Amino acid sequence: MDTAEREHRRALAAEMVDDLLEQDVVAVALTWVDHSGITRVKSVPLAGLPRAAADGVGASPVFDAFLLDDTIVTGRHAGGPVGDLRLYPDLDRLTVLAGQPGWAWAPADRFDQRGEPHPQDERGLARAVADRLTVHGYEVQAGFEVEWVVGQGDTDEFRPAATGPAYGHARQVELSDYAADLLSALAEQDVEVLQFHPEYAPGQFELSTTPEDPVHAADTSVLVRETVRAITLRHGLRASFSPKVTADGVGNGGHLHLSLWRDGRNLFADGESWFGLTEDADAFAAGVLRRLPALCAIGAPSVASYLRLVPQHWAGAFAVWGLENREAALRLVAGRDLEVKCYDLSANPYLVVAATMAAGLAGIVEQARLPEPVGVDPVGLPGVERLPTSLAEAVAAFEADEALTEAFGAEFAATIADVRRGEIARFADCSPEEVAALTRWRH
Repeated sequence: MDTAEREHRRALAAEMVDDLLEQDVVAVALTWVDHSGITRVKSVPLAGLPRAAADGVGASPVFDAFLLDDTIVTGRHAGGPVGDLRLYPDLDRLTVLAGQPGWAWAPADRFDQRGEPHPQDERGLARAVADRLTVHGYEVQAGFEVEWVVGQGDTDEFRPAATGPAYGHARQVELSDYAADLLSALAEQDVEVLQFHPEYAPGQFELSTTPEDPVHAADTSVLVRETVRAITLRHGLRASFSPKVTADGVGNGGHLHLSLWRDGRNLFADGESWFGLTEDADAFAAGVLRRLPALCAIGAPSVASYLRLVPQHWAGAFAVWGLENREAALRLVAGRDLEVKCYDLSANPYLVVAATMAAGLAGIVEQARLPEPVGVDPVGLPGVERLPTSLAEAVAAFEADEALTEAFGAEFAATIADVRRGEIARFADCSPEEVAALTRWRH
């Protein structure tokens, strides 16, 4: 980042200040998501936005070694008190927060003090992998499904804030004012919601957003979750995005939808391969399918993830694909996109899109081909591969996958493994009930 770029950013931010003042903005929250999936923040008063845009805001690189409970591991390339990074807000995504009066938000990119990208910046990795696809002539559109449960606000236990049935309108009626406030806030923030509905678990809801480029899709996922959190708290309630809120519950997913494009054409439609896939889309999907065990270290990255990732819970516990098969880890939505169902919201969304795109691109390079689709519940089929049943299995698969570790880089990949093993050690002696309780309000 040279002097000219810094001054351009300073001037752009200065132009924004008056408009933000008119909207009663007092401060701007600059967020990034750490390797454990926790959204971290540094904030600046509105008057300091031009300086932050030009010079960044200081933040220790130690956050690369944080676990979900704020424990810091001593990794091979992260951890310790030495060093400093700079957070630079993406002014193009700066948003006035409807659910937090007085606040605006912008996702931050992390650079070193020389103005070079931090090699473990999650948002930067997502952008770099998207750029690699562009070099090959492809674009990806992505979007997340966000699931959460709404609980009573006066307890650390989970007591659902609504008693209506799964998918039932009665549940939505119970929390009608809450739902209306949430959807209004998202609309005011220019988040296009495709649909919103009660989900299966007690007090559970889901919404999905319109497809975007992968980096902005991850940004939107963060913005949606923090808006849900803010509106829920303003209603005196609590929101949890944890993959396992209670040990005997079905948990929250964080499904990713991806489509592959070239020259304005969706390659998941009107092709000659399975169900209208083009050969490139077939190869892309095959690359993702082949690497699902390794991808679980990114998209199902917590110990609690493996309490959720079980058969016959629509969690996608088997490494199979199928047309509209909600028990398959990869569900093909005909003519539209590919849904990865084994992911959850303890994951960093930037790492999720980066790793999944890298897997798909590897499939294209390898000219991989999808196997036969599965059109039934795979639980009773012989020879079907089960996805990892523990975080340790997923980490081992990730470290063994050359395409993913090359995309992340050796230092970044090693730190991911170190952080995951830190969480494994942290919960080694915990029962499923204790794991659920300790992670319930962290995500």
